[in-house]
Amino acid sequence: MHATSPLTFTAPQELRTTALACLLEPDPATKVAMVAAMAEAQLSLDAQSPLAPTGPVPGRPERPELVPPRLVGRRSMITPEGRAMLVHALAHIEFNAMNLALDALWRFPDLPFDYYTDWLRVAKEEATHFAMLQAHLQVLGHTYGDFPGHDSLWEMVDKTRGDVLARMALVPRTLEARGLDAIPPLRAKLAQAGDLAAAAILDIILNDEVGHVEIGNRWYNYLCQRRGLEPGPTYDELALRYEAPVLKGPFNLAARRLAGFTDAELTRFS
Repeated sequence: MHATSPLTFTAPQELRTTALACLLEPDPATKVAMVAAMAEAQLSLDAQSPLAPTGPVPGRPERPELVPPRLVGRRSMITPEGRAMLVHALAHIEFNAMNLALDALWRFPDLPFDYYTDWLRVAKEEATHFAMLQAHLQVLGHTYGDFPGHDSLWEMVDKTRGDVLARMALVPRTLEARGLDAIPPLRAKLAQAGDLAAAAILDIILNDEVGHVEIGNRWYNYLCQRRGLEPGPTYDELALRYEAPVLKGPFNLAARRLAGFTDAELTRFS
């Protein structure tokens, strides 16, 4: 990735159109800079929906190579390369999470303005996470793209492109919520291996991800209420229809509670 100077937007610029431009940008460093500039620009909400892209979505660099999850490779904490592989995998997740926040911003019209400002906040924080992990990866002698990655998160984003209710149900409050469960043990392994800098980055990510999942929960419940649907049965139906993964423990119940899961939902994770 090349160094990128801060970007500015000239009027007229509107939020969803700008989010789409950020989404389509393939260079990670440029995308991060564009997201930061968008978050500072105080853009207005588009009067009309931006045109759907004709090219591939999202914009991505040529590397990393995308492979099935089973071919990503094992990440031993014993060797520096193993730790770099883990940091790379985390960076890949955050890069995809930045793209999914941008997609949630531009794709779905006719929602309250707070919906768009919430997902703008998510995009900015995911971009920051990616930048921190990429910087640490370079300290470890590698860069984003040096190892393969998988595309499981974006596959569900693509599946749910036609329905914002399904998107909120199955991406932030299902797949992203798995990060609440996975981060603490990964953080412990990195700290035990002596990589305290990576452990500190994961502390920041976990704290922010609680807020991101809470946003997904809040808008899922809002949309259920607006459509006259019961959240619990609706979630079960959506998970079946879109073939969402079956969640397995252990679960971080404390973080999930902070992220807005109800006591009734948490009993299903116990």
